[in-house]
Amino acid sequence: MKRRAFLRVAGAGGVAGLAGCTGGDDGATETTTDGASGEATESATATATATGTAGGDAPELVVATYGPFVDAPSSSPGAWIKDTFESEFDATLRYVTPDSEINYFIERALRGVDIEADVYVGLNVDMLIRIDERLDDGLFTPVDGLSRGSEVKESLSFDPKGRTVPYDTSYVSVVYNETLGGDGPYSAPETFDELLDPAYEGDLLAQNPTASATGKSFLLHTIDAKGEDGYLDYWKRLQANGIRILSDWSASYTAYSNEEAPMVVSYSTDQVYASRSGEDLAKHQIRFLNDQGYAYPEGMALFEGTDNPELARSFLDFMLRPDVQGEIAQRNVAFPATTTAELPASFAEYAQAPPEAVTFTYDALRDNVSEWTQAWERQFASK
Repeated sequence: MKRRAFLRVAGAGGVAGLAGCTGGDDGATETTTDGASGEATESATATATATGTAGGDAPELVVATYGPFVDAPSSSPGAWIKDTFESEFDATLRYVTPDSEINYFIERALRGVDIEADVYVGLNVDMLIRIDERLDDGLFTPVDGLSRGSEVKESLSFDPKGRTVPYDTSYVSVVYNETLGGDGPYSAPETFDELLDPAYEGDLLAQNPTASATGKSFLLHTIDAKGEDGYLDYWKRLQANGIRILSDWSASYTAYSNEEAPMVVSYSTDQVYASRSGEDLAKHQIRFLNDQGYAYPEGMALFEGTDNPELARSFLDFMLRPDVQGEIAQRNVAFPATTTAELPASFAEYAQAPPEAVTFTYDALRDNVSEWTQAWERQFASK
């Protein structure tokens, strides 16, 4: 199959890494970052791995994504999507999952090397910002006119250039274990201010916001709650009250599961997986501080110059179909992006959405997130 090459002129910054975490932290891969720059320390030259093979003369659609979307140890939607798409379209779907995720394609674009993919699944706003900082012309083409585009919740849109179509979202919240109370059930605080109460000293496990999507989301939520001028003081008080910061979601959730603390920063779909695994739901209670949850949507996009534009667009529409949205939500343990998703009653019973979703816009994050996280790191490291 003839592929196109991206011929780009590298900016003064040259080739740089991307800190990427996609698919939420529920089974997601996280790339260790350099706290001063927010850039990935992982090599960007990782070789892509592929799942699926082309058969016969049917056209091949190459979908780039993060590994757990295809082969998470618990559940993942990739195999189901491949089988269902191939059964309905005269095409073969092949996944590529480079270790460095979107940075693999940024580097190839900067070097003018062929991009042998048609669609990317698993984009977030941090990735888009990094792409726009490093590439003069981006990787993706604007998407409009999808037959199901109007069914996507407008509140989840995170790309002002219209290149990315949301397909699911998670909400970062506090998960707590009510069995760890003393004289009665443990109850998590209801507000950010209450979290500072001495009664909750040492009770919260969180993640490093320079290396973890959940950690960054929690930090951004505190900035929304306390303002740019007040969040560092709030974090000083959190430190004084014994908040424990671990490297990533996996480490913190493992510590939580081992009952090292009664609260952890995690996702409001926690009970979906817990119920599926037959766990005690008393150990997986959800608290939305200030009645809010930080939204973490994921999107998909068309690579610029794809050899299969119509098939690629058909795939995006396929991903927004009610039945497909329902399967993605259940298998990815996240909320669907559309208003028409078909979900079983059990999902609605256990997946909790916040009364109010909080998030920062692309422009606000582009202009401020590096400064915010670096200031947090300087303060936290000084203690």
